[in-house]
Amino acid sequence: MLVSERIGQFFVESDGGRDRLEYTEYGAGDEWVVLLHGLLMPRRMQQPLARAMAAQGLHVVTLDLLGHGRSDQPADPLVYSMTSFGEQVVALLDHLGAEQAVIGGTSLGANVSLEVAVIAPERVKGLIVEMPVLNHALVAGILAFVPIMLAARYLPFTANTLQKLSRSVPRGIVPFWAGIGLDTVDHRADSIASVLHGVIFGRLAPSSSQRRRIHAPVFLVGHPIDPIHPFVDADMLAAELPNVRFERATSILEWRFRPDRLTAAAADFALDCWRVAAPATATAKRTRKR
Repeated sequence: MLVSERIGQFFVESDGGRDRLEYTEYGAGDEWVVLLHGLLMPRRMQQPLARAMAAQGLHVVTLDLLGHGRSDQPADPLVYSMTSFGEQVVALLDHLGAEQAVIGGTSLGANVSLEVAVIAPERVKGLIVEMPVLNHALVAGILAFVPIMLAARYLPFTANTLQKLSRSVPRGIVPFWAGIGLDTVDHRADSIASVLHGVIFGRLAPSSSQRRRIHAPVFLVGHPIDPIHPFVDADMLAAELPNVRFERATSILEWRFRPDRLTAAAADFALDCWRVAAPATATAKRTRKR
């Protein structure tokens, strides 16, 4: 089923000034879903899921958070934080005229989704959380991203050279996920350093006590054998949430290259969120799939 696709933009104000954010809409209607990307990745990574969900009748929006994709990329670490990312999602809903939405994302996007549920719970119809980055991911995350941040800050030619090389490759001639990889390194060095500085040294996610007060239904996906997104973090989050459906992916690659099972489950979940008349409560039944 073909669905309409439209690119839009809006502006957010911060202490650093006025910044432009870009998004893509898939489909139409009042059953909104917002999908968010991983760290340094573009919104296009969620395109396959967005198209599949829109084909089921949902109105899906993918957003490039500040510093990512085709949104503005200011070189100021003070404008990057989980809270500000969450506020950008709320600003997107305001711009679209969407009173509520199912909010979802991968890695960084998963944490931002949790943030939205804390700062604006009345706007959240449900959450789709894949690969949350919580307490047990800290060491691996620091080992993976601090060297990238330092190289971008003190050896900027490394990131700037990668950006030039990535832009020399037409996206139409490479496989989809190779193109996503090229888009991920398509950042200026000062932007990469600023984004990573803001994320690494800021609040990683809502606290455990705050997460326990999230009563919106949650579709949670955890991956085994993934040090940056350890399964134990997803398992811990499942224990904290009062209304969760927990799916165990076979690997980090399942939803990328064999997406049918998880895509169908996520679409069914989002549709269920919109078709339930009464709001979820803290005593809602929790199911867990291993």
